[in-house]
Amino acid sequence: MTMVATEPQLLRIPESLLVDAKIRVEVEQFLYFEALLLDERRYADWFRLLADDIHYWMPSRMNRLMHEVDRENTTEQQLGLFDDTKRSLSWRVEQLLTRKHWAEDPPSRTRHVVTNIRIETTSAANEYAVRSNFLVYRNRLETEVDIWVGERQDVLRRLEPLAWQVARRTIILDQNVVLSKNLSVLF
Repeated sequence: MTMVATEPQLLRIPESLLVDAKIRVEVEQFLYFEALLLDERRYADWFRLLADDIHYWMPSRMNRLMHEVDRENTTEQQLGLFDDTKRSLSWRVEQLLTRKHWAEDPPSRTRHVVTNIRIETTSAANEYAVRSNFLVYRNRLETEVDIWVGERQDVLRRLEPLAWQVARRTIILDQNVVLSKNLSVLF
């Protein structure tokens, strides 16, 4: 039994991915602006991009055999690396802003690269499911270098033209063992 089609068939882009060009540009520019705020350590401004009902979640990853690959990530009922609300994110941002954060003194230098942005419509008229790939580079002190790569699965909310918020963020790291000393950066 073969699982690969022997006759060529067209595979079409799902229509839900064909969003208005203006929306596409706004979403892309929003994500690039967000990356800029984080790289410039403008954490208070970044915090203003978050919806009041945000869920900021990074599941833990596990190596699984092929027949168990659907259980590679922990669920929201299990332990994650991040499981934040707006309130807990405010504590993290306030700690960064005190300039007395032990893991960030001296502060990290970061570069957030966002690419492969895919935007889908949702049932809510002002919300879009946005998936993007990321690379976050961090350098701290003389020899501390961390590189995190993965995918972000966001729900972005459009409040008005050019005004967006992150309503939900799931951060999927490609690594299953975090090798860095801490996860004090924001994704």
